[in-house]
Amino acid sequence: MCRGESLVVSERSLEVLRVIVQDYVASREPVGSKSIVDRHSFGVSAATIRNDMALLEEEELIAAPHTSSGRIPTDKGYRVFVDQLADLRPLSSAQRQAIETFLGASVDLDDVLARTVRLLSQLTNQVALVQYPSLSTARVRHIELVPLAPRRVMTVFITDSGRVEQRVVDLSTDAAAEVLADLRARLNNAIGGLDLTEAAATLATLTTEYPADQAGVVGQIVSSIVEQVGANRQDKLVMAGTANLVRTENDFTGSIFPVLEAIEEQVTLLKLFGEVEVDRNGIAVSIGRENAGFGLAETSVLTSGYGGGVARLGVLGPTRMDYSNNMAAVRAVARYLTRLLGED
Repeated sequence: MCRGESLVVSERSLEVLRVIVQDYVASREPVGSKSIVDRHSFGVSAATIRNDMALLEEEELIAAPHTSSGRIPTDKGYRVFVDQLADLRPLSSAQRQAIETFLGASVDLDDVLARTVRLLSQLTNQVALVQYPSLSTARVRHIELVPLAPRRVMTVFITDSGRVEQRVVDLSTDAAAEVLADLRARLNNAIGGLDLTEAAATLATLTTEYPADQAGVVGQIVSSIVEQVGANRQDKLVMAGTANLVRTENDFTGSIFPVLEAIEEQVTLLKLFGEVEVDRNGIAVSIGRENAGFGLAETSVLTSGYGGGVARLGVLGPTRMDYSNNMAAVRAVARYLTRLLGED
């Protein structure tokens, strides 16, 4: 559905749509007029509810699966339902405490993002995704060279976004302590504060500054750092909860393998993250057919920005999901992660 598309339905019909979505999400069973009258206080007859459902069906907001007398929401119906959510149901105090306790125990950026997707997948029962913060615009904060043995050195690469990456380099000859100290100083002087593209270009010329008897060792160490810079220039996603898709396999009309293949393509997911529009709740929701171009036409993707909005986190699952709870969880985790990273 295009945002802003007009609907010719009454407020009561929209309320009927709301309960159809909620009941179908809860039961996975098509919803009929009798069950709506029995379960909800509309104060009107089943015949009146059937008329409302007929209007919703004319607007393609609900549909009858096969020969069932009940109705289920369409992608367009889910879109209207999500757009009508004035307020998100707040998380319980236990859920908020779980976020603070679990994420607060993180030891570094890698750990906090790994914990974030594990927690978010547990809160929502969906696939959870988190993008590393601002890697494409990160700058070099510090380079450290740690001698482990005469021919083994650990290179530690740290960015201003909090990313820390360590690699062990096995050298062809011994590395003198004074050579490592000099190289460490030159590296930090040459690329400290540069963005990653500038740093890669500068490193390419650094080896030529050393005499021939040192150039081999220096070249090996610099090559390792060049690889670390290159790795950090790529946007990355961390993912957890893929098994949740298997648990909801009945929500997909065919095999879930195309969905599994699509979510393995990080470039595709990052592009989707970048294209969805954030709503008044600070959440971007892309539903069903809106994701067809990404091979995810039977899924919904809910995301929110964190850390100043330069990166996204979110969940992916079937269109039949608890949007209110999942949107609240995504927003709460994004807000806490922003605060946590701001404190570091």
